[in-house]
Amino acid sequence: MSSAWNASDVTPDGAAWLASAGTYPRSTLALWEERPDAPVVLPCGSVFDVVSAPAMFGRRMLDRLWDDGPGSGPVAQFRGRMLLFAAPGTAQRLPALLEWEEWGARGSREATRTDAVPPLLCHGTGDAVTVPAPSESIPPARSASRWLVAPDTRQPWLPGPEVLLWAAVRAARSAVRISIFPPADQDAKVYDVSRRR
Repeated sequence: MSSAWNASDVTPDGAAWLASAGTYPRSTLALWEERPDAPVVLPCGSVFDVVSAPAMFGRRMLDRLWDDGPGSGPVAQFRGRMLLFAAPGTAQRLPALLEWEEWGARGSREATRTDAVPPLLCHGTGDAVTVPAPSESIPPARSASRWLVAPDTRQPWLPGPEVLLWAAVRAARSAVRISIFPPADQDAKVYDVSRRR
């Protein structure tokens, strides 16, 4: 790969890892040799799965992974969503774990603790995602896609479904304010007990 890449770009080993997900890895690498600023569509399921979250919630998940957990695998931003690269099989297992955590308990009359949490999209076998270019020639502020944690090795560590569930639950807790007080009865009189003598 080109020696003009800088440290924030995908390394040649990282590009080889990404390309290995496609049917024709050498063609993908040749494209990137010629046009290192070209995003490509790669299949999920064999080399990696991808969990896609809205940008703000994905950022909170990423913060939890790095501040309190084991870190993350490669992470990209694409059209207002965060793409967290995960171990193969995560897309199949994570939805069941999220359901177990009552992530999808919508439709009940009472609000649940996860009502404010956006849905996570899991891409696995049979799906494909657009990955950002290995090298950025467009400033990140104007680019529709970019790497936040670029692949830098041929065998990057990829979080599994349990790690991503852990990060999602902690991100949800930081996003949802939980009050220890029940909702106020609209017809009840309110007394300011702090003014007691």
